[in-house]
Amino acid sequence: QVQLQESGPGLVKPSQTLSLTCTVSGASITSGIYYWTWLRQSPGKGLEWIGYIGYSGRTRYNPSLKSRTSISRDTSKNQFTLQLSSMTPEDTAMYYCARDMTGNLANDYWGQGTQVAVSS
Repeated sequence: QVQLQESGPGLVKPSQTLSLTCTVSGASITSGIYYWTWLRQSPGKGLEWIGYIGYSGRTRYNPSLKSRTSISRDTSKNQFTLQLSSMTPEDTAMYYCARDMTGNLANDYWGQGTQVAVSS
């Protein structure tokens, strides 16, 4: 059974950089053709795709967030990490990591999500 677990701060200040880690168990992030993905959902808004790091290490980001986003991985720990810079209150959301089977929002496994608030 594949399991994903997000971890990171629940509160960040405006202008700071958010760093979230997703720890994967039951599958290797370098095996198979999968795309390890970050998404978020703000109150009253739909689910927003942030980006992914693929099995090969290639990354792809949402164009609207690309200038502030970096996704990396630590294969020794089977983890991948989201960094989102210049945080504003509009970035307050529930953040999820997920496994995508195609790289096109075909997510088959999800983490439970972690709430992030941006406030001074």
